[in-house]
Amino acid sequence: MQEAIHEASLRFAKIIEKQLARIETMKAQKDFIDYSSLDTIIIGVCGGDGIGPAITKASRQILEYLLQDEIKKGRVEFRQIDGLTIENRVKAGKAIPDDVLAELKACHVILKGPTTTPRAGDPWPNIESANVAMRKELDLFANVRPVKVPEQGIDWTFFRENTEGGYALGSEGIHFNEDLAIDFTVTTQEGSERIARAAFDYAKKNGKTKVTAVTKANVIKTTDGKFLGICKKVAEEYPDIELDDWYIDIMTAKLVDEKRRTQFQVLVLPNLYGDILTDEAAEFQGGVGTAGSANLGKRYAMFEAIHGSAPRMVAEGRDQYADPCSMIRAAVMLLSHIGYSDLSEKLEKALDICMYQEKKLVITGRDTGATGEQFAEYVMETIAAL
Repeated sequence: MQEAIHEASLRFAKIIEKQLARIETMKAQKDFIDYSSLDTIIIGVCGGDGIGPAITKASRQILEYLLQDEIKKGRVEFRQIDGLTIENRVKAGKAIPDDVLAELKACHVILKGPTTTPRAGDPWPNIESANVAMRKELDLFANVRPVKVPEQGIDWTFFRENTEGGYALGSEGIHFNEDLAIDFTVTTQEGSERIARAAFDYAKKNGKTKVTAVTKANVIKTTDGKFLGICKKVAEEYPDIELDDWYIDIMTAKLVDEKRRTQFQVLVLPNLYGDILTDEAAEFQGGVGTAGSANLGKRYAMFEAIHGSAPRMVAEGRDQYADPCSMIRAAVMLLSHIGYSDLSEKLEKALDICMYQEKKLVITGRDTGATGEQFAEYVMETIAAL
């Protein structure tokens, strides 16, 4: 038993060493990339798994339509990256194969379809999530997810910390014996400060008056307590913006509270809580199939849907009927991020018309509705008519 405990302690020591090295890397980082200074903005496109290739194709078609003049000028270039499939990842025995990672790092921004993460009982080996790996490898520390339902007074923007918390060490837990398994969560000064500052900067630039920190600091005192404490410290630099804080359990309830939910504006959360709460929030605007997200770092950025790869739809031959709206929402955020705010606003307006106002085409996920390609054409026709 003592030998096993010693072995476990050595593994834990390696985890600490690895995190300390990561902290030094974060400290050495420079400012965010300035896209206006680039000769060419390279957009990598990864279809991913399941319905990913179908919905990503629809989003890319719209982006290429909107950016056609910039593509002709050589200001924007699209690159297809096909190796992020579950089959290829399993073959390489890595969450992201080395050659695929090299292709990703040669881009500035990435449009990424959903990828499959194996779980117990699946036919695939237990490899790490490609999403988690990409966030770590490209240091995409801020997961930004907007949710808007104007008629209900909902206008939320979530800043989920993306590289720490319970997910960061999800594959490095210790299965000590049949009676004991331990996983780890990690919170750092640098990681928490930069996500808090990103949330407050966004609030300041977009005329927001409140940032809400969501933790369970009353129980998970060390890591959640540190995260909340840092949010409070950063808030002191923004005297015109109010900081309040809620515990994750009651926060899930208050998003459903019709009187309370309209008071939330910008929310900042550790990794796991952010994942859970943004899925709940997406239901208000039509479900996870309607929501996109941005994963932002100082050098790279990745834009994606917030839902999974839906392998059942592919098995049933229905992938062409998958709803591409989540990926189109991601394209809205991508355009804004790289400096094309006018095109971003035009796409968002057209998408709202197609989804909520005209509804000339409806996505059902089956042959009773439109295909993703047909819906993309509808969106482009709507853009042209604006």
